[in-house]
Order: sequence, then C-alpha cells, then structure tokens
Amino acid sequence: MKKNIFSRIIALIVLALSLSGCALQEDQAVDVNLSADDGLSIVTTIFPAYDFARAVAGDAAQVNMLVPAGAEIHSFEPTPADIIAISEADVIVYIGGESESWVDSVLQSIDTNSIKIVKLIDTVTPEEEELVEGMGEEHKHELKTEEVEYDEHIWTSPQNAVKMVQAVSDALCNVDKDNEIIYQNNAASYIEQISQIDEAIQQIVSSAKRKVLVFGDRFPFLYFAKEFGLSYRAAFPGCSSETETSAATMAHLIDYVQTEKIPYIYYIELSNQNVAKAIAEQTRAGLLLLHSCHNVTKSDFEAGVTYVSLMRQNIENLQKGLN
Repeated sequence: MKKNIFSRIIALIVLALSLSGCALQEDQAVDVNLSADDGLSIVTTIFPAYDFARAVAGDAAQVNMLVPAGAEIHSFEPTPADIIAISEADVIVYIGGESESWVDSVLQSIDTNSIKIVKLIDTVTPEEEELVEGMGEEHKHELKTEEVEYDEHIWTSPQNAVKMVQAVSDALCNVDKDNEIIYQNNAASYIEQISQIDEAIQQIVSSAKRKVLVFGDRFPFLYFAKEFGLSYRAAFPGCSSETETSAATMAHLIDYVQTEKIPYIYYIELSNQNVAKAIAEQTRAGLLLLHSCHNVTKSDFEAGVTYVSLMRQNIENLQKGLN
C-alpha cells in the first residue's frame, strides 16, 4: 500500500512539474545542475553508482549523484528537483535494491523512452539477505516477508564491481558512440585497478590467521564475505534501521570475541560506533573501520575519494583484523 501511495504522489509531482515547466525555467526555481553543453547527462543515486559512472565517463559526460554525501540512504526520499533530473537525464544508473524502490516508482511515472536505464543489481547474481548466529531473534521479522529479500550491497564484492563498471561502459557506448573509445578505455583502466584490489584481498585472506569478521555494527558485506570465503558475526543485518542491540546479541558478541581471541572489532562508515565501542571496552579489542562505500562524508566526497581509494584503505584494516 505504501508503494502504491508513493507512486501516486510521484505521478502528481511529475504532472505538476510538467504543467509548470515554463515557470520553473523562467524563475530558475529548481537548479538541477545539468547542461547539454557538458555531454551526456548521467544521473546516479548513491555513491557506488556515481563512482562507477564517473570513472567510465571521465570528462566526456556530466555525472550527478542524487543522494547527498553523508545522508542516511535507507530513508531517502526524492525531491521535485531529483525527479526533474531523472526525467531529463540521458542515462540513469542505480543499484536497484529495496532502499531504491523509489527509483522504480519514479521511472514508472515518467516517459523513459529517451532514457538509458542501468539497474546494476540486474548485472550480477543477487544473494538473499541472511541472519547469522548472534544477530538475535529481534531481527528475524526483518527477513520474513512473502517475497525474497535480496541484499542490495552488491558492490562490496570487487568481482561484482567489475561487472557493474562494464555494464555502465556498455550503456554509455550504446548511447554515445562518438565517445565510445573513451568510455571503453576508462572502463578498462578502472577494472584493472579493481582487479588489483581483488588480488590483494585474496592474498591477505589466503594467508590470514583467521577467516572471520566481527562487526559491532550493521553488516553490509555479505557479497564481500562470500567472495573471499569469510565468515562473520555482526550486531545487525546490512540494512537494519536499529542502532541499539539486544542484551543477548551483545553478550554473544562479547563472548565470541573473548573466546576466539578476536583482536579487532569492525564498524562501518557514518556509524556512531556505540555498539562497537561497547564490545571493545568489554573485550579490550581494538576498533577498525571497514568502509562499505555505501556513502561517504561530504568532506570525503569533495576531496574526490573513490571506490578504489576506499577499498585500498580497507586492505590495510583487513590485514590488521585477520591477523
């Protein structure tokens, strides 16, 4: 019902915008920061989609990220300006998980005949969301739905990231054949960088003393763990909206860290780190960031961080945490 209501709201917004389009242009009330003079207009949703499109497009197109740096991804709602940006784009690149169901609603409400749509979750093999020992009974309802729930953090696997970069390249080449060589070369270069990261992590894991990650936080690394053959314990599932864990889950994680002599507890970006710090205090384990690349801070975004640079930081912390 919520999705149906949302779709109707989007349709009304789009209709209102179409009726007032001239006024918007005259008053410049909505600035979508896109220009036909800058080549293709590529609109992306979250940081991984933005980064892959940016890497492939280079200077041949303008790439816009709708979800602001530092924002809470799971509760994002598009503004009228976002809907205008989508409707005027040449290419849309988005992940396509549950958190981005709003994109599907918008696309169903506008004319997409002239828009190339790249839904990245369709370019890889999605994995069902899962709970592991210690996450607690309180989270089981989150995965008990009539439909299969797929984990949306597909980019955390470097091998998936390679497939997504290639998919973006194929789409841009299809839309803009004049710059086809540029897109292909940029994609090949970025894929090589990601492949080097993949090899480095494989080497770390193969020689590591332990093969388990312990998160006092959400766990958006299902694809990462499966690719590299790692097990894990975590306070919350990947897309949990909770910030306070149960006493039973906390006790399990503390006991596990002490029993297995885990040297470091991981947390993710933009986290308050409360759970991780509480476990660390009880176990004397250290704290390490493992960046899921789901979103970045405003300062990091402005500094030009990339999926590759963040994954290189992860390599250092994996080396510490698994040994």
